[in-house]
Formats: sequence, structure tokens, C-alpha cells
Amino acid sequence: MATTSQWVEGARPRTLPAAVSPVVAGTGIALAADDFVWWKALLALVVALALQVAVNYANDYSDGVRGTDARRVGPLRLVGSGAATPAKVRAAALAAFGVAAVTGFVLAATSAWWLLAVGAATMAAAWFYTGGSRPYGYRGLGEVSVLVFFGLVATVGTAFVQTGSISKAAVLAGLGVGCLACALLVANNLRDIPTDQAAGKRTLAVLLGERRSRLLYVALLTLAFALGVGVSALLSWWALLAFVAVPLAVPATRTVLGGATGLRLIPVLRATGLLELGYAIGLCVGLLVGAG
Repeated sequence: MATTSQWVEGARPRTLPAAVSPVVAGTGIALAADDFVWWKALLALVVALALQVAVNYANDYSDGVRGTDARRVGPLRLVGSGAATPAKVRAAALAAFGVAAVTGFVLAATSAWWLLAVGAATMAAAWFYTGGSRPYGYRGLGEVSVLVFFGLVATVGTAFVQTGSISKAAVLAGLGVGCLACALLVANNLRDIPTDQAAGKRTLAVLLGERRSRLLYVALLTLAFALGVGVSALLSWWALLAFVAVPLAVPATRTVLGGATGLRLIPVLRATGLLELGYAIGLCVGLLVGAG
């Protein structure tokens, strides 16, 4: 039976900045519009965190029952390691999805009912990333989903439930955060290229190969900051405070371009998660200052 610490590790807490960041960025857009609604921002955060935990457990379950994690290099996987049964990990994933669904329903009821369709699409994307008979994460489409749902949808959705509108700045902010979330996934899949190839999991990193995956990682970081400049041009040059996160990008980029593999890429995952969070906080603080 898995211990509490193993369940926590299985939830992959290092990925949680990817859930917090779009909510912070979207709230920055609301602050710039002088439409900040604290309780809606809080509910959006609960939805994002619950979905992140849900997708982590769902991936653990689906990859585990397929045998993809049998030779995994990296953080503990509950099913793959035998620490927990597939049924229990699946139940944990469904419980997290339930929290997201209930909280999302409250947001939809107080904002716009069409958000229920967006929420349903997000949960379906989370499950079928590695679940179902033809998981799209095994066909190189994981980064596209992350960009859309954990970048664009989460950021724009957070801004919308507070402001009641969708702006160009929110879209650019969502794409910026999404690029960093994609970079996190690229680094993760770069680490797993050997084991994913052996298991028949064709991630984008497997399809591109090591060299181009490393270049893609750097390109995504660069594009994210370029999009931050776009947000600042639309709202306030104070949004350039997002660049306070640049120092976090330097060691991660050096490690990726230096040819690190396997366990040596794990610090890159942590650094990229913190980079995304720092980017979002800088953007949010800048928009708050600019609005004042």
C-alpha cells in the first residue's frame, strides 16, 4: 500500500506551477481591467490545481497499465512501481476530476454556462492524453494540448470569469504561459526518449529526436518572452516585469543545450516550472502596477 508521501510524489508537485501560472496571469489581466474578483480567482485556482493533479494521476494509471513506466527514469510512478494498484490510482484521478468539475460548475453558474463545455473538453483532453485506446499523447500531440488547455484556455478563462470578456492581451498572455508549460513537457519527454521509444510511445520528442527537441525547448522559452512584450504593448510596459524570470531560464537552457540526459534533466523540470511561475507573477505584478 502506498504511503502518504508516495501519493504526494505521485501527484507530481513539481508540475503544480503549471496550474498556478495561468491563473496568476489571467488574474493580472483582470487587475489591469480593474475587474479583479478574488473569489472567482480562487475558484479558478482550485479548478486548475485539481485538473493538474487529476491528469498526473490519470497518466500514472494509463501509462502504468500499458507498461510504459516499467523502466521509467524520474519521479515515482505509483502503478509502474507497484506502490499502488491501478484501481486506486484511477480512483484518485476521478476524485480530482470531481473536485474540478464541482468547482468549475460554480464558476460557470456565476459567469457563463458555455464554460461547462470548455470544462468538459478540458477534462476529456486530460484523460485521453494517455488514456483510452488511442491516446493522443502517444502520437506527438501532447504539447498542442498543453498549449491550448494549460495555457490559452486556463489564462483566458480566468480572466473571463472576472472581467466578462475575452481580450487580445489575455490571449497573448495565455499563449506565453502555454509556451512555458510546453517547454516543461518537452524537457520531460526529452528525458524519457529512450524509455518511450522502447515502449512505443511516440511523443513529440521521440518524433523530433534529441537535437531538435533541445532547440524546441529554447524556442518555446524565447517565444514566451516575446509574447510578454506583446502584452506590455497592449496594456502597460510594466508587464515587462515578466522578464524578472529570465535568470531562471539561463541554467535550464545551458543544461538542455549541453546535452544532458536522464536524471540530469530533472533539475530542468523544476527550473522550468519555477520559470513559468515567475513569468506569470512578474506579468501579474506589472499589470497591477500599471493599472494603478
